[in-house]
Amino acid sequence: MANGQNISWSKIMGIKRVACICGVLIRHFWGNVSDWFNVSDITSSKSGEVNKNGSSPGFPSPERIRRTLEDLGPSFIKLGQLMSTRADLFPATYIEELRKLQDQVPAVSFSEIQQVIEEELKEPIGGIFRECCSESVAAASVSQVHSARLFTGEKVAVKVIRPGIRKIIEQDIQLMYYLSGKIEKHFELGRIIGATNIVKEFERTIFNELDMFIEAGNINRFAKNFQDSNEIHIPKVHWELTSKSVLVMEFIEGVKMDQVDAIRAFGLDTEEIALIGLRSFSRQLMEFGFFHADPHPANTIVMADGRVGIVDFGIMGYLDDETMLHVAQLLLGFAEHDYDVVMEALQDAGILREDMPNLQDFKIDLKDISEPFYGRSLKTISVRDIYDQVMQLVLKYHIKLPRNLLLLFKTFIQTESLGKILQSNASLLEVSRPFAKKFLEKRYNPHKLFSEMAKDIKDMGHHLKMTPKWIHDILKQTAAGKQRLELHHSGFSSMDTRLEKGINRLTIGIIIAASTIAASLILNSSQKVLEFSFNLYGSQTLTITGILGLTGYTVATILGLWLIYSIFRSGKM
Repeated sequence: MANGQNISWSKIMGIKRVACICGVLIRHFWGNVSDWFNVSDITSSKSGEVNKNGSSPGFPSPERIRRTLEDLGPSFIKLGQLMSTRADLFPATYIEELRKLQDQVPAVSFSEIQQVIEEELKEPIGGIFRECCSESVAAASVSQVHSARLFTGEKVAVKVIRPGIRKIIEQDIQLMYYLSGKIEKHFELGRIIGATNIVKEFERTIFNELDMFIEAGNINRFAKNFQDSNEIHIPKVHWELTSKSVLVMEFIEGVKMDQVDAIRAFGLDTEEIALIGLRSFSRQLMEFGFFHADPHPANTIVMADGRVGIVDFGIMGYLDDETMLHVAQLLLGFAEHDYDVVMEALQDAGILREDMPNLQDFKIDLKDISEPFYGRSLKTISVRDIYDQVMQLVLKYHIKLPRNLLLLFKTFIQTESLGKILQSNASLLEVSRPFAKKFLEKRYNPHKLFSEMAKDIKDMGHHLKMTPKWIHDILKQTAAGKQRLELHHSGFSSMDTRLEKGINRLTIGIIIAASTIAASLILNSSQKVLEFSFNLYGSQTLTITGILGLTGYTVATILGLWLIYSIFRSGKM
């Protein structure tokens, strides 16, 4: 009984969650459960084979994975949505199926939402809002939104994290790590795509979405970027009513971007609304390096006065100055059919390597897929088609794209889809071209270049100033035995060989000289040892000393000729 009392409710809930997930897995993979964990033929299957349903041998079909993720709940749906953006890792059949995942779920009861609001804001809901609608405006997998009215009369949107969702997600992530380890162990595809790294990326993303302070900060930054715009409207954040799980912001009145008839009923031109979206996106990329990465119709509100309101800042993309430079070069390169600029930008971004053996083939393939799209309007062009073809090149040439560029690609597709909904004739490249040119002009402005040069010189001076201290610290730690200093030399092996050859030649020269001198002394000596006579064309006399002298001359002659030959052969006189 004591043991039973030691089991906490959190552990029991964890066991219940694991049991629920196991039930879903067994239901979807009954008969193939062993394939997930311990079947040897999976690991021995040939890499690259594909079944009729588009899956790899021993790996579940795309549809089965999508249905399983839907039944597993919000965490796994979000994971699937992240996977659907990684076309550089997953086959096209899986990507297409995972794109069908939707995180629209039934709303939780208002009493649960009210409890979260009151716990977070430390006040009864009646003391916070004059009124709060019990029906949700929107319900997603990790949060839901209700409309309310402040005592000032202002209408606000109240975004609340679902109660208990954080604990469920934490438990799910632990299970994801376990499953990803099994997948990497037993499936070749799992090892190739790096299943565990995908879970790490998901963990970072999902916990950002669970923190309303982060989203509120994103809204404020976005509002500051567009404070001079009369086309874009960003909701005002009520910081005094915002906490980690509750976000209160201005309620934007209007219609969703895909409600074309309602937009026209306002007397607005849908093509101009599409242009506002394209111009806004171009500014986000080329002016701020900070972009809204989820611009679907529900997050893009057309207001009656013609402005476009943007909401839901949970998923944002960031570009540093170098990446913005590469994106600008890519946009201009494609817009002006200059593939040398495109290739240079891809290489500078580290996407292509200069030592790639098939770099020229890649350039030809890229040109082949790009040329047919030039001069066509947004109505007749599909960024998704371009995306799919680019991803085929990525897979063909084994290129890995940075996550921020993949997120950018996904946002391009969503922005394009909004333009198509509004029946726009605008060209995405043409709209973004002036913004890219302006960025490059600013980037290469002499004042900017001198400013960056001054910063680099300042950094260099700091490093030079700190170098003696760093060397002192290293030597001090080495002397104390905390560090070990190892010196590795290279290039001395050939010197050893050359030195050894020189010494050998010198030794042979000494032997030659000694043999010559010894032979001369012996032959000129008056001392005769073991003198004997023989008859060879008459009477001849020969001594041992004479034989030794002749032998010395012979050896000296042979060695001398060999030494001269070897020196000539080496080409070094």
